[in-house]
Amino acid sequence: MKPIYNLCLAVSLLFASCACRKAQTEASGDTPPASDIKSDVSFWLTKGDQSQLLKKQNVALNFSAATNSNPTIEVDPSTTFQEIDGFGYTLTGGSATLINNLPSAEKDKLLNELFAVADDAIGVSYIRISIGASDLSEAPFTYNDLPDGQTDEALTKFSIAKEQSDLIPILKKIVAINPSIKILGSPWSAPTWMKTNKSFIGGSLKPEYYETYARYLVKYIEAMKAEGITIDAITPQNEPLHPGNNPSMYMEALDQANFIKTALGPIFKSSGIATKIIVYDHNADKPEYPIAILDDPEAKKYVDGSAFHLYAGPISALTKVHNAHPDKNVYFTEQWVGGPSNFSEDLKWHVSTLVIGATRNWSRNVLEWNLAADQNYNPHTDKGGCTSCLGALTIAPAVSRNVAYYVIAHASKFVRPGSVRIASNITNNLQNVAFKTPEGKHVLIVCNNNNSETAFNIKYNGKTVSTSLDKGAVATYVW
Repeated sequence: MKPIYNLCLAVSLLFASCACRKAQTEASGDTPPASDIKSDVSFWLTKGDQSQLLKKQNVALNFSAATNSNPTIEVDPSTTFQEIDGFGYTLTGGSATLINNLPSAEKDKLLNELFAVADDAIGVSYIRISIGASDLSEAPFTYNDLPDGQTDEALTKFSIAKEQSDLIPILKKIVAINPSIKILGSPWSAPTWMKTNKSFIGGSLKPEYYETYARYLVKYIEAMKAEGITIDAITPQNEPLHPGNNPSMYMEALDQANFIKTALGPIFKSSGIATKIIVYDHNADKPEYPIAILDDPEAKKYVDGSAFHLYAGPISALTKVHNAHPDKNVYFTEQWVGGPSNFSEDLKWHVSTLVIGATRNWSRNVLEWNLAADQNYNPHTDKGGCTSCLGALTIAPAVSRNVAYYVIAHASKFVRPGSVRIASNITNNLQNVAFKTPEGKHVLIVCNNNNSETAFNIKYNGKTVSTSLDKGAVATYVW
């Protein structure tokens, strides 16, 4: 009888153990593993209170013919708009220094998290870098700095050696992780000896140095290429109407058009440079600036499109420029988060206005400024550098993720390059934008701009799923 008794005891203990685990699961509110949930639509969520941060939700969202009275977002893939190049950040010189100073294993893990296409990564696909220093470098510099009174029209002293310590090593690692990443280069200033005031701050490019400066930019593209880094596009000048930054350079629309049509465009062409030329790279309050350049047929033939920031003006200005020149592309290249951040408000504004707003207004990309800073918003230049720019990451030296990380991740992880924006309606203050990916998946990004939780439907191909979002929450739905 003893073996039978032992068997009965074992079975009893097994059932008791299962019952205990079941009770613990019910008490904790845990749900079955995601693999047990059958759902047509996958769903990632970020809440303004940070209780959910790009968290995949373990819920069943299945299309059906059921109807209700909730507002409905209808996704229509038969109506298409622009192709998407990607989503990401500006990798400032300061960002590169902070990341490069991390321990090797931690650095590699972070770069993979940012740039890989994987379940545990956010798949950043587009970055912007400065040509020379930006205001978030430790000090201003260009690639041809000379003592006062000297010039170098032959550019014999041109060198990107300053980038060898941090920026180029980080870029090489990024390119190894994602060889197809798009990189946009923007200069904050020409070498001071080419400028009217011989200063890093303000001044304009002298017309007699237009060709020299164009060749300077060619040498930059070629030098980066020799390092294995392809510059997909450049803008002739970051924020050309803001001469107070350090560094900076003032360039009116007529001057930029003349520089492009007499020097930059022809010299790129004769040098076999395929890098795109994107004009303006400043605020949406002056759409007449890029339109003036594109209205000049001799300049326009060298231009790929126009780039915008949103420190002034409405995001709808991008559509105004698109409508004036629908054969040219539109890009969104910079917006900061001011520190300290109000996470819930910044999340709602940046997703609604940029990730959703810019792409609904024809932008092929959305870039946040900037990738990384330390806990004191360093490094930055003196007398004109940004003193409160919150990075997507804070590195101090531990790495923490801030609101811009999640703003971009809600798009970059799911809307891969080559995706196309498709039609979706905005209803009941549920800001949204939809895409079809190269793999044929559909992506819908929604931000609930209401002051309370809102239930709504997603309609596709004649059927709907019902879902809801807390006030200010952001969700990415994929099917």
